Amino acid sequence: MKNYLSLVKFSHTIFAMPFALIGFSLALALKSENLNWLLLVLVIFCMIFARNSAMAFNRYVDRDFDKLNPRTAIREIPAGIINEKSALLFVILNSVLFICTAFFINKLCFFLSPIALIIILGYSLTKRFTFLCHLVLGLGLSLAPIGAYLAVTGEFDWLPLLFSLAVLFWVSGFDVIYALQDQDFDKQNKLNSIPVILGTKNSLLLSSVFHLITFILIFLAGFYGNFKIWYWIGAAIFSCLLFYQHIIIKPNDLSRINLAFFTTNGIASVAFAGFVILDLIFSF
Repeated sequence: MKNYLSLVKFSHTIFAMPFALIGFSLALALKSENLNWLLLVLVIFCMIFARNSAMAFNRYVDRDFDKLNPRTAIREIPAGIINEKSALLFVILNSVLFICTAFFINKLCFFLSPIALIIILGYSLTKRFTFLCHLVLGLGLSLAPIGAYLAVTGEFDWLPLLFSLAVLFWVSGFDVIYALQDQDFDKQNKLNSIPVILGTKNSLLLSSVFHLITFILIFLAGFYGNFKIWYWIGAAIFSCLLFYQHIIIKPNDLSRINLAFFTTNGIASVAFAGFVILDLIFSF
């Protein structure tokens, strides 16, 4: 179990899960719904199964490249800790569990679940043909808030879509930074990414633009949703942490990429979700 949790980097669930909880809480508040604990558990399981399938599939399809890359050669499949067949079975199992769990939520979530799987699994193939792979990853994680909202309401709305768009550009921005580690490897192996196309300095600039768009969307969501003080405290913390990761990463010094990628964004996500949910509790 420990090896499979490592395979899918289970701790990275911290990026999208808080935004799923925002979508879920937002739906309860706007529709004056009572908290349904069973529904909440189903949403959390959907998040877990979807992410497990996406990450395991990524490791499976990239296994040959991972063997060649010194940074990734220690991963479970190239290191022989988990064999290829077992990893693929793990993908299939989690994909089936995701669709089955969506079935017990509502019809809309069930019918949309295969589309969601296509997006989150398809990301793993995009580096082979487009440098826009970072945006596809962002799109996959952006399904969290709108998906959780649909689980409660069964209908679309603009406010959760604003949060989803914010997630899209937030994730795309920090994934561009993360991809700087493999810029030379990707060039040598004809893999596509924004760092390969733009280089280090321009990639960091574009990442900043993505995060500026994220800030604007968080700002718009706050006004559109008529949020109060707790929301704006969370938005301020989130924005400051976005800014901080661009301070600590320099074109000539990428040594703190892991700090920017995991620690800073993990704290930003959890803190923002906590304050948004507080605002919803006290305002509705």
